[in-house]
Amino acid sequence: MLHSFKLQTSNRDEMIDLTSQVETEIKKHQVKSGVVTVYCPHTTAGITINENADPDVKRDMIRRFDEVYPWIDEKDQHFEGNTAAHLKASTVGSSQQLIIENGNLLLGTWQGIYFCEFDGPRNRTWYIKIQAD
Repeated sequence: MLHSFKLQTSNRDEMIDLTSQVETEIKKHQVKSGVVTVYCPHTTAGITINENADPDVKRDMIRRFDEVYPWIDEKDQHFEGNTAAHLKASTVGSSQQLIIENGNLLLGTWQGIYFCEFDGPRNRTWYIKIQAD
């Protein structure tokens, strides 16, 4: 089962919680056991799993990414000027795979699934692939 979703990002860098949308698809299709892959087909955005209890974690992550990969570096040669976004997306990765057990995502207490925008604002697409046992 492959599902496509659209989202509009608002900032150059942001992390958007996708957890409830993924959970909704699992419930809608009544999957009791299996795996779900959450995938981003963009080279300047990605998918990660991280804490979703304290919003400071998202702010800190974005700040630290900017420290490691500054937006402007005179040595960068990519003509679009978004080399930092490509580096951030490669660091985060394009997908995450999660276990479905007893009809629920097997996430830790504080974990959530995030779409990570690094070159916004943009219209983006992301996918869920559910594989039932």
